[in-house]
Amino acid sequence: MNLKEAFRYQNKLQALLDEAQGILDCDSNVTNVANTYLRHKVMAEAEDETILDLPQTEYAQQITDIARFMLYLLEEKGRLFAAIRKAKDALDMDMDSEVSLNAARQSVARTFKRMNDLRSSEQLLSGGGTGYRINAEGNQIAYRCDVKRVTTINYDRKVIHAALGKLNRQADETSNRIDLCLVTSRVDYAVPFDVNASFAEAFETYLESTNA
Repeated sequence: MNLKEAFRYQNKLQALLDEAQGILDCDSNVTNVANTYLRHKVMAEAEDETILDLPQTEYAQQITDIARFMLYLLEEKGRLFAAIRKAKDALDMDMDSEVSLNAARQSVARTFKRMNDLRSSEQLLSGGGTGYRINAEGNQIAYRCDVKRVTTINYDRKVIHAALGKLNRQADETSNRIDLCLVTSRVDYAVPFDVNASFAEAFETYLESTNA
């Protein structure tokens, strides 16, 4: 598999772990609850009746196997992580650093683009201002007036525009290099089950392998 497929399989293993953990985190799945109705105490002719609470999962009789399956998935994650690390070390670039740096470039580029798109403007705000004056009787009264608002940029647009173009080129070039590495690199890892397998299918495959 290549790195792109390996990252996808990482997500698959984590999804299976999450589902298994969800089963074990539910008390009704990992315990047996028996309710005995003591009817004989109140009616001599009645018999006591015991009813078991129903578990929330179809795997109620395989809880220990589910726990072992979780440990197996953790081991597989460890194997896959090691294989991915080895594949990354063989690249001619530090992928993790480049991905992080490229994200920073793209973030700065978004800010620069917003600045590059700003334009000077002028608008009239009707009745947008207030003031006070003294009337003929000597009293202070409020009045409203229009406001002319002029907005101008306070930076060198040419510098921002040039930097934006350079950042976009660098980000695109790095993205292309990363994409190429993702599909051409080789990760030495044999998948234990198909990436599209359901939890039930993956668990069944695991049980078959342990009983083989």
